[in-house]
Amino acid sequence: MDLSIRRIRPAQYEALAGITAEAYLRDGLLDLGADDPYLEKLRAVGQRAAETEVLVAVDGDGRLLGGVTYVASGGPWADVAAADEAEFRMLAVSPEARGRGAGEALVRACVDRASAAGGCSGIVLSTQPAMRGAHRIYERLGFVRTPERDWNPLPALRLLTYRLAL
Repeated sequence: MDLSIRRIRPAQYEALAGITAEAYLRDGLLDLGADDPYLEKLRAVGQRAAETEVLVAVDGDGRLLGGVTYVASGGPWADVAAADEAEFRMLAVSPEARGRGAGEALVRACVDRASAAGGCSGIVLSTQPAMRGAHRIYERLGFVRTPERDWNPLPALRLLTYRLAL
């Protein structure tokens, strides 16, 4: 598949918000469905882009395929990263683009950014147990489970963590 990864443009905020919300809702990743308060954060693409780096995958025709939020060391959107680690969050690919390499390309772009950052020892992420397709991408790229860092943002929600040493 012909695709490229770049920073999001303001004209794409709404489209990525829709892709991200749809991905989480369709995959049953929000306990309260359309009423889940986390949906507001998933849709806050403009805020994320203003405070950190939002990357998108686009095909050869410029169609938006998905996106990810990359958080450099010490960034405000980090959940589990230590001071010398980068993190990525909210990886989402449109249903039509799944299985075509967009998700992996977005993860690789985050790894490349972390590798290029001076003093960054690794890149981390949190994921839900049900996100098995994403886990396969992470493991294929060399990420390893870090169960000692698993955490509960809500009492009924356990997030798994992965880390790639750089």
